[in-house]
Amino acid sequence: MNTWFKVYRDLFESDLWNDVTTFRLFILLIGKASHQDGVKVAGVELKKGQYLRSYRKLADDLSYKEGRGKKQYSIRTIHKAINKLISDGRVSKEETEQGTLFTVVNYAKYQDLTETNKKTGNETENELETFGKRSVNNNKNYKNYSIKESNKRDSRKQVYDDTSIYFQLAVFFFEQIKKNNPDHKEPNFQTWSNDIRKMIELDKRTEEQVQYLMKWVQQDEFEMTNVLSPAKLRKRFDQLVMKVKRDRPPSNVTPIDKKKYNYGF
Repeated sequence: MNTWFKVYRDLFESDLWNDVTTFRLFILLIGKASHQDGVKVAGVELKKGQYLRSYRKLADDLSYKEGRGKKQYSIRTIHKAINKLISDGRVSKEETEQGTLFTVVNYAKYQDLTETNKKTGNETENELETFGKRSVNNNKNYKNYSIKESNKRDSRKQVYDDTSIYFQLAVFFFEQIKKNNPDHKEPNFQTWSNDIRKMIELDKRTEEQVQYLMKWVQQDEFEMTNVLSPAKLRKRFDQLVMKVKRDRPPSNVTPIDKKKYNYGF
């Protein structure tokens, strides 16, 4: 059923909120009640806000999952909850041959759109108009939403141990820097590892490319003082690759000893 109903905010501030069974029952009655006059159920013509149902079926409607099984309120519990709603002036009832006819008192307070409009003017029309615009723009916004969600997931906090390829490359880069400046301050290897991960996972750089550039920049007279972190290497990656291709790389750039660093490639 592709319909909807409102829930009055005062319910969350009432004593019903602390009575789970009665609250669930009341929400069920509001949601199932006829939203207009003249609806016939089992030969009974309902008025707006009325619902025809037996206590036994209400107990079944309110059944819930517990563990691997399904539990159900007793008929006595349903009677107790109904009586509370009646005493609170929220519901009235009438027995018929087809079942109990429940009436949500002041149903218009909960469900009539005219009540909403009295308080907020054209709020309902504006909401529908906004929803229409939102639907039209849904496809356009989906891409931006996906990007935001992707960035959100990527910003998750990670911890890299010393067996991680990202951590090992971070240590390797620091060792290359120390060859030029033995007193260089030790960095935050977790931050460096995360930047290296982004280069490989997000930017689709290969481990060999990252590794080569780390050594190359620290053997280039100009770049050795400019690229001193994986973040800077990532930012200038394409520019550095073009520079490597344009210029003859330093003759002493030699392959990495894979066994020494155990990079697994």
